[in-house]
Amino acid sequence: MFVDADICGLKVGDEHPVRIMGVINLSQESFYKPSVVNIDSILEKAHNMVDSGAAIIDIGARSTWMLAKPVISKEEEMQRLLPALEILNDNVDALISVDTMFADIAEKALELGADMINDVSGFKADNRMLDVVVAHGCPAVAMATDKVPGDPIGMDAIMNSLSRIIIDADGKGMDTSKLILDPAIGKWIAEKIPIYDFEIIDKFERLKIFQKPLLAAISRKSCIDAVLHKPAEERLYGTLAATAIVVHKGAHIIRTHDVPQTMDVVKVAAAMRSRHPVVKESGFEVSALDFRDLEDAVMTMNNMGVTGTGAKIMKKKCIFRVLKISNITTTEALIIKQEILARGGDAALERNAVSHETERTDILVMGTILQLEKLAKKLECQARNLPLISRMIMDALHLDDNVEYRYLREL
Repeated sequence: MFVDADICGLKVGDEHPVRIMGVINLSQESFYKPSVVNIDSILEKAHNMVDSGAAIIDIGARSTWMLAKPVISKEEEMQRLLPALEILNDNVDALISVDTMFADIAEKALELGADMINDVSGFKADNRMLDVVVAHGCPAVAMATDKVPGDPIGMDAIMNSLSRIIIDADGKGMDTSKLILDPAIGKWIAEKIPIYDFEIIDKFERLKIFQKPLLAAISRKSCIDAVLHKPAEERLYGTLAATAIVVHKGAHIIRTHDVPQTMDVVKVAAAMRSRHPVVKESGFEVSALDFRDLEDAVMTMNNMGVTGTGAKIMKKKCIFRVLKISNITTTEALIIKQEILARGGDAALERNAVSHETERTDILVMGTILQLEKLAKKLECQARNLPLISRMIMDALHLDDNVEYRYLREL
């Protein structure tokens, strides 16, 4: 679960500084108008970003904003992009990334000296894109996509999409150590409401199981507006708050319009990010895993070669939960303790409850998801309030996976 990648000589990963990707926007259709750069000032803009800490410059000529009008042709995109690349080539001390979904544009850009490709369609818009990436041996950013850019809704769908992208890239012969993953924060399709971006940001650490460099592109996006109700020009502080969270949860590259401000936030958030426990010796490795979601356990086991059936059977044994049940009778608490012990879990309650010196008590119940579900099933048939407590245990476990419950509130 350790990431240590070499992206055209730039070290990216868990033991390296979080890298800043500065955005140079050549698209007049962009949702954030102040980010649009005139061709005459592009070199100055790039130098300012590098001086402020950007290690990568991401240059794009087509707005991927869902409401962008007009939708430009590939010819127009190329006419905007190629002259800018000629200006930047060999004149900027940073990697040059080209934001495009089209293979022929990517090929021209790489021939002009671009170092890497940033494809928000996850190689889906143009089936030649992976061929170009493989032919040039270049790194690439791939964003979670099934059919159109950013269309997976919910973290499970994003994880599945990125898994398929890795499989497809590997099948085409790409060196996937050069693949950078983007979970598609933003309103890429109409159905994607802000709570799904909140889920991505909150659960960003789930992406670590891919063992690839992780890119977060949050800069001034609509999920910030959903909280602050401010135009893009006034979303900097909100963006920086979200950026600190994803860095703390494992992001390796931050794509931003605001390099100096982002650099400060990234340095502080990264300093407070703990290391993943890994011990290596004599060719062996032991690493501590902390699954929060069942499908992550399944994906990890499948990647190890565990059968699909085996992974499904064992997934509920991979996640441990502690539930606090409050204000129950001592008798109910002792029954719960007995039943969870019988299933391999454990429980803690106050000393006076064990000796029946108090009538009511709280209890901590500890076990895997499977043990807790079996406990609830057993309590369904018991007397007193235990059938109600059984239902409440199952409701609490289900709410942990309910996106609307976790993130939908008055903003």
